[in-house]
Amino acid sequence: MDIVLLVLGFILMLIGILGSFLPVLPGPPISWAGLLLLYLTKAVPQDWWLLGITLGVAIIVVALDYIIPAMGTRKFGGSRAGMIGTTIGLLVALVFPILGIFGIIIWPFVGALVGEIVNKADRKTAMKAAFGSFLGFLTGTFLKFLVTVIFLGMFVSVAWAHKAALFPFFE
Repeated sequence: MDIVLLVLGFILMLIGILGSFLPVLPGPPISWAGLLLLYLTKAVPQDWWLLGITLGVAIIVVALDYIIPAMGTRKFGGSRAGMIGTTIGLLVALVFPILGIFGIIIWPFVGALVGEIVNKADRKTAMKAAFGSFLGFLTGTFLKFLVTVIFLGMFVSVAWAHKAALFPFFE
């Protein structure tokens, strides 16, 4: 049963990292669930303090993911249309990877710009607002990615420290 929990936890870690880029998946909470599964194994001693703190971090990061883009958009004079355009641009980048890794940076900006142009007549204001929306999106995404990668590092570190108990058949 420990192996099943370990494998499912690792899969959740990877899904959590993907979720830091995909707006439909809450990356940090999914990664936290992977940590929880690891600590539910019989091989790893339970550490409820660590799980509580990491859960708090995951919840705060998810909340900030909604607040930071809104702050960036407002600061640069943007609208909800710019934020929606940013999300649509990200989805285009993920579904149609035309520009490769650069598409994840370019398409959300283009989406924000189109969203602002549709919402406003002034192109200069739309460009400034699109930049703010895009900057907020990048900040939130980077924060989610950073937290999920740290959670993955914790997962691997704890699993490695308890490898003898997790994999007794290799000894």
